Amino acid sequence: MKEIRFVDVGEGITEGHIKKWLVADGAEVKEDQPLFQVETDKAVVNMPAPIDGVVKIVAKENSTVKVGDTIAQVGTKEELSSSPVLPSATVQQQIPMPQEHKTVPIEHEGVMATPFVRKLAHDLNIDLATVTGTGPNGRILENDVRGHATATSPQKKTIPKFSETLEEAHQNDIVRVPMSQTRKAIARNMEASLSVPTAVHMDLIDATQLYSIVSGAKVRAQNEEGVKLTFLPFIIKAAVAALKENPNFNASFDHETMEVIQKKYYNIGIAAEAPDGLKVAVIKFVDKKSILSIAKELQNLGEKIKNETISLDEMRDNTFTITNIGSLGGGYLAVPIINHPDVAILATSMIRDDAVVRDGIVRVAKIMPFSLVFDHRVVDGADAVKFGNSFKKYIEDPEFLEMM
Repeated sequence: MKEIRFVDVGEGITEGHIKKWLVADGAEVKEDQPLFQVETDKAVVNMPAPIDGVVKIVAKENSTVKVGDTIAQVGTKEELSSSPVLPSATVQQQIPMPQEHKTVPIEHEGVMATPFVRKLAHDLNIDLATVTGTGPNGRILENDVRGHATATSPQKKTIPKFSETLEEAHQNDIVRVPMSQTRKAIARNMEASLSVPTAVHMDLIDATQLYSIVSGAKVRAQNEEGVKLTFLPFIIKAAVAALKENPNFNASFDHETMEVIQKKYYNIGIAAEAPDGLKVAVIKFVDKKSILSIAKELQNLGEKIKNETISLDEMRDNTFTITNIGSLGGGYLAVPIINHPDVAILATSMIRDDAVVRDGIVRVAKIMPFSLVFDHRVVDGADAVKFGNSFKKYIEDPEFLEMM
């Protein structure tokens, strides 16, 4: 008999949401047959059966499970009938941890925690030896560190609840909306970003040539390749070219060692709207791909995000992030939050007609505003201007990008 548990997948993920069961309780299943969908902070994943057998459902649909919790058992009818009856989760309840995974005392040496959690504790000035872990075998999780920080902070403030009178007066006119796993992750990431001292550089680009090239090529790309060609593949290529000239932007910051970790590979995260909140799909090794190849991958990842079939691997290991607010059809300039642990994030806006002056003559041009938000611990304003000028140079020469 095999137990299916919610395992620690890293990346600060501490819980999952059982979105949908694909088989009935007591059904016979085959090895690798999808059993259920679990939603984490990052993605919705189909979980397969580990062996042939009968499935016993422990965690019900719409329940929340923690790392280490048992979700189901698969085995023969005899094995399942003789196994202990595990408590099942109800909607929005957590499954109690199995006996062997109860919290154990943690000594200062050999503390069980991921590098992400250790860094978080360091940034919050918390000694991990004083934190009680609630993960498997006493592993310290991200929520354990944050909860400890809140409980021990001398500046802790109690947020007042609605007064009983106000609650009673409006009890039929308020709705409490539970956050999705993705929305919870966004909230935590935004809180983590508050510790990063940021600044922003903004500029305008004459994208007239780029507009002309894309307008002329998109019909051919659709008819010949079945690909929707947009401005974004060119923006991505221009950003990578600028990153090669300004390597501190394709990097992360190690606060513990006070080192800048420059990446010699270019994995570009693309922020995209999803049914349950913002997700960042990652195009790997962009410098080795053509404009058309990037366009195909963007289309494929976009469909996966909409269908909630994108995998964790397709949303991790980014080195730099781009958010294209122009695709939403509005906005002039934006100041996005850095996607931790990146050093910077680039926001590009909608290309629109605007008046420009060239050699004393006013003419109409296609102008694309952009903003670059950066970690001021790693780079300065002068560095941001250099990156911006590199980015402008390549956007204004899109024929060069086509050859890359």
